[in-house]
Amino acid sequence: MNAITATSRTAGRNTAARDRFAERVAAADWDAVTGEVGEYGCALLPQLLTPAECSDLAGLYDQPELFRSTVSMRRHRFGEGEYRYFDRPFPEAVQRLREELYVRLLPIARDWYGKLGRDAEWPDTLAEWLEICHSAGQGRPSPILLRYEAGGWNALHRDIFGEKVFPLQVVVNLNAPAEDHTGGEFLLVEQRPRAQSRGTAVLIPQGHGLIFTTRDRPVPSARGWSAAPVRHGVSTVRTGRRHTLGLVFHDAT
Repeated sequence: MNAITATSRTAGRNTAARDRFAERVAAADWDAVTGEVGEYGCALLPQLLTPAECSDLAGLYDQPELFRSTVSMRRHRFGEGEYRYFDRPFPEAVQRLREELYVRLLPIARDWYGKLGRDAEWPDTLAEWLEICHSAGQGRPSPILLRYEAGGWNALHRDIFGEKVFPLQVVVNLNAPAEDHTGGEFLLVEQRPRAQSRGTAVLIPQGHGLIFTTRDRPVPSARGWSAAPVRHGVSTVRTGRRHTLGLVFHDAT
């Protein structure tokens, strides 16, 4: 095989991988997803990663050289478990899903900020948006790989990381519920204006994504629209081990 042929085949594989992730993201019924996120603050997506791809990504957790930092939840009183922030360059699945999902989430984000009378500063591509984050001092990568053993859980929180914030993010379960782990439901708690908080629990199938609001979202009120603060977490993993991929669309300070 000559050098030109080898280069051509490599380029072909890279193009196929890009198309594969783009097709999976595009397979969602985005009108239905938009309505569900608007109603509940979260929405399931179709399968974004195959079981083999999930296993490969989960296996990266044991290669610390791929990450910029490791956080013990117990040490910081965030819960029970551990997570690691990917360093650049990212695995292809992380890079491609982040790029493709950003474009699909952008219309929802802009609509939400319009309703709340806020400035929607996000440009059309993730690369442009991350340049804005980096210029503002938020240059540290934010994709996260989380690991929970039996007894692990994650306290209710927000993934803000700085002044520059994208209002939606995605989490992907890399293990199979009821096979690899029990428990470990994704939790979302929303404070409604002048009302009791509302909770939502979702058991995410292996390889599927869940879109949810990062900080707050617009809800109808007597004055038109109000911002309902939202926090997310994970219920206690009863048995087994649970890995998740967290895709945040703004970088960290």
